Amino acid sequence: MSTVTVTRLLDAPAEHIWRVMTDLTERITWLSTVDEVRVLTPGRFGLGTIWCESRTMPDGTCVTEEFHVDDCAAPHRFVASSRGDGADYRMTYTLTPVDAGRRRGRTAVTVVHDGAPNGPGGRFLAFVLGGLAARTVEGALRQDLADLALAVATPVPANGDPAAAA
Repeated sequence: MSTVTVTRLLDAPAEHIWRVMTDLTERITWLSTVDEVRVLTPGRFGLGTIWCESRTMPDGTCVTEEFHVDDCAAPHRFVASSRGDGADYRMTYTLTPVDAGRRRGRTAVTVVHDGAPNGPGGRFLAFVLGGLAARTVEGALRQDLADLALAVATPVPANGDPAAAA
């Protein structure tokens, strides 16, 4: 199993970041590598939510993955899993508000990506490309958090409608 962890401090409260992250129909508007999102379950984001996401990878290929929310504690943590082609993985997103000091009001967003090969071909690739795969995952997670930082930078007024702040 391979684990990659990335953390970024965002200039927004956890509740606002949570709303942006879990509004699956809007993911395509702020994630720069996402080409399509299809929500497969009705209702609000939470335990049991399933969606498909198509992304353009660094090498230009398009990959479509199905994600399942396995654990959810709004607005601070959720775990999504996916059976990939050659590897299964889980991503744990944790939002930790900063309540003191000069960074008060910001939120640390941490993503932990745990991957495990799911067959002989996957185990071989993990052995051969292990370090490269981890660096690729780390780069993708950093890009996603950079995109999220831009998405939550829009001021949100007291009524919760970002459009009203413009």
